[in-house]
Amino acid sequence: MTGMNRKNHEMRFSGAGGQGLQLCAKIFSRALTGEGYHVSMSQSYEPTSRGGLSRADIVACDGAPDYPLTTELDTVLILDQAAANASDGIIRDDAMVIVDPRRTKNPPQGNFKIIELPLSETAISLGSERVTNVVATGVIAELSADIELSIVEQALRAISPKKFINLNMDALQAGVDLARRVKSA
Repeated sequence: MTGMNRKNHEMRFSGAGGQGLQLCAKIFSRALTGEGYHVSMSQSYEPTSRGGLSRADIVACDGAPDYPLTTELDTVLILDQAAANASDGIIRDDAMVIVDPRRTKNPPQGNFKIIELPLSETAISLGSERVTNVVATGVIAELSADIELSIVEQALRAISPKKFINLNMDALQAGVDLARRVKSA
């Protein structure tokens, strides 16, 4: 992960209710635990029927976390405009901020790297916008330096309902492919 060589790494998965952000956090929590990190996860969400803000946060450390909540985000995923400013003031200058431009017209501004990728369009091309979160998981896994994609795949397989495993694995690979294009550009 970007900055994972430090003692702590902080991630936020944010968007609108119903976008599967808690699933993203569960996948990465399981994967990071598999990599030997101690992980703290928290979540906050408004009623999904209103399309309210939803987010899930992870703090990963070599040892027990000093503080289990995010204060300096290294990696941020924004899947909806509702979450565009939810992390203002706590995104590190060297953070990686991944944004779906179809649903986030005005991303946050700062000294961090914004990576706009067609996450929801990619999911739609696979047959279901509901796997946008898994496409994003593939992007983050591929752009992260200190976590093995195979560990993320194992976590996704363990968490996915059996009837969605093939679609989820296709979505993960589509995200990896998007990230590889970013890396080669």
